[in-house]
Amino acid sequence: MSATLNTTKPRIASIDFLRGLIMVIMALDHTRDYFHIGAMTSTPTDLSTTTPLLFFTRWITHFCAPLFLFLSGISAFLNGQNKTKKELSIFLIKRGFFLIVFEIVVMNLILTFNPAYNIIFLITLWAFGWSMVILGLLIRTNAITIAIIGTILFFGHNLLDKIVLDPNSISTAIINILLTSKGNAFPIGGGHIILVGYTILPWASIMLLGYSFGQLFSNTIEAQKRQRFFLIAGLGIITYFLLMRSINMYGDPNPWATQKNSLFTFLSFFNLTKTPPSLLFGCMTIGPGLIVLSFSENLKNKFSQIIMVYGKAPLFYFAGHFLLLHLMLVIFFYATGHTNSQIVDSESPFLFRPTAFGFSLRYVYLLWIAVVIIMYYPCKWFYNYKKSHNSWWLKYM
Repeated sequence: MSATLNTTKPRIASIDFLRGLIMVIMALDHTRDYFHIGAMTSTPTDLSTTTPLLFFTRWITHFCAPLFLFLSGISAFLNGQNKTKKELSIFLIKRGFFLIVFEIVVMNLILTFNPAYNIIFLITLWAFGWSMVILGLLIRTNAITIAIIGTILFFGHNLLDKIVLDPNSISTAIINILLTSKGNAFPIGGGHIILVGYTILPWASIMLLGYSFGQLFSNTIEAQKRQRFFLIAGLGIITYFLLMRSINMYGDPNPWATQKNSLFTFLSFFNLTKTPPSLLFGCMTIGPGLIVLSFSENLKNKFSQIIMVYGKAPLFYFAGHFLLLHLMLVIFFYATGHTNSQIVDSESPFLFRPTAFGFSLRYVYLLWIAVVIIMYYPCKWFYNYKKSHNSWWLKYM
């Protein structure tokens, strides 16, 4: 292992800040999954059963996946400033496959604590990995081609919402995995199931658009012009979202509707489809993200410095906070009187997580804050370690 100083390009504060912010918020939803009393038996965005606070707890975390992909696209462009097209292409493809393997081998074990891998989840890092592979393949074309393909996929994939496909055909399974499915389960024998939870191309479109926006960080563009563009683009995307959502014509397969009162009608308006991410879901999340980028480039206060620590070690934080949550789950499992005979619940994919287990949202928020605080110094250590070492695996983290 080399201890040579890693001489990388100075980091951009706004990217680290926004990435760190969404990483912190992301942990709230995962804490809810493990510890909320109704997480295994109800959907927090089901307006017939949810509460406003529960809905918000889930809704606020919608910003995380699309913005992380968008920022990954920007980072890919910045990474390419010091590489040839061929070098960047190879790096992105390798890192994409690294993330896919990491999802299957490491994340599934952390998520479930099941060494038999009875259920293999292909979710977040699966989609991120394939998005990176696709971007890596397209890098060898040109920036205009990448922008066009990203735009067509982003704005056009909801055209398939109303198409009825043969549920038993192989082509339908492929289309579902690539474009349209909310989730596919594939039994592979021996009591094992592969669950494809994230489609590929709608998520990849966000990374492609992020790469296109990354060009605004080139040395030829003044920071003030970039910030103004991000602000105008963010406001424009939000305006487009509000207009298209209000007329209920295109952009999300689930139209909003009048509910039992004005508050729940408001929630219905913002209750958008994440899997696969609809056009309006993308607009609702990316628009505000661009505004944050426009205002955070020169942030230097204590709060921003703390948040950036999480943004500088994203994969370490991602895996680490899941591991911490599951270890905490084991402690609470036994502390609440559960026994070894209850470790496995046929209705739950996670060991030590019976469907009837859990606490109120008040305790979910307290546990979330605790997890974020505990992860701070490990993330800070890992970033400093990565910065001062050149081991091959660190460039993929």
